[in-house]
Amino acid sequence: MSKKNENKDIKNPFPPSGVRGRLTVVGAGPGDEDLITLKAIKSIESADVILYDALINEALLKYASSEAELIFVGKRKGCYAFQQEQINELIVSKAKSRGHVVRLKGGDPFIFGRGAEEIDYVRQFGVETFVVPGISSALAVPAYQGIPLTKRNASESFWVITGTTKNHQLSSDVALAAKSTATVVILMGMSKLTEIVRIFSEEKKQDTPIAIIQNGTRDNENVGIGTIETISSIVAEKELTNPAIIVIGDVVKKRAILTSIYKEVNTIS
Repeated sequence: MSKKNENKDIKNPFPPSGVRGRLTVVGAGPGDEDLITLKAIKSIESADVILYDALINEALLKYASSEAELIFVGKRKGCYAFQQEQINELIVSKAKSRGHVVRLKGGDPFIFGRGAEEIDYVRQFGVETFVVPGISSALAVPAYQGIPLTKRNASESFWVITGTTKNHQLSSDVALAAKSTATVVILMGMSKLTEIVRIFSEEKKQDTPIAIIQNGTRDNENVGIGTIETISSIVAEKELTNPAIIVIGDVVKKRAILTSIYKEVNTIS
């Protein structure tokens, strides 16, 4: 199956067509090919066009029809195949000219995935819109390492925060979360790790456990476990980088017990 990676300028994003078109925004899960829902697979199978991001497992494209047009629209190392405005226009163009467009996104499309923005845009042009939720990396990646985001006597709640805002700054919510006893999960935060460590240290939380999980749920998963005080050296030692999930809180200390159970379950199955 060949993949088409189109970077052509879209001079007329709304060509005349008798096809009203529809968009299904699909969550592809955190990376493990098996962490995809049946509804997501059915959507991929029925797609005329699939616009997919960099963080999806490309093995999922095997479910696409041989007639489907596959277009990579993701970002790798700061290089954009398309800007967001171009993606919005491309969705409408393909929906009007081809029919069913699937926008395939890593994790869940409504958790820092801009799925809602794309739906808001295309609905202006009479395109029907649907959503297939995905398993969020914020939940699945810690779970694969046996880390419960909540546990009695350890954490009663959790925060999921973007590490990098639209203005490329660390979210101010990190400072608020650092004052709480909740588990803190930070996505897209590796470039801000020094700042995150400083914020938690200022709250006298140098001994708080922290896990950094790179390429979570994939075969090349890489994990670093330490404390706020030690994690920077562990990151350097293990050469941890994006894409990664940062988990901060006492629940990280529960990892060993749950990991052994997780491995046992998978061995039996």
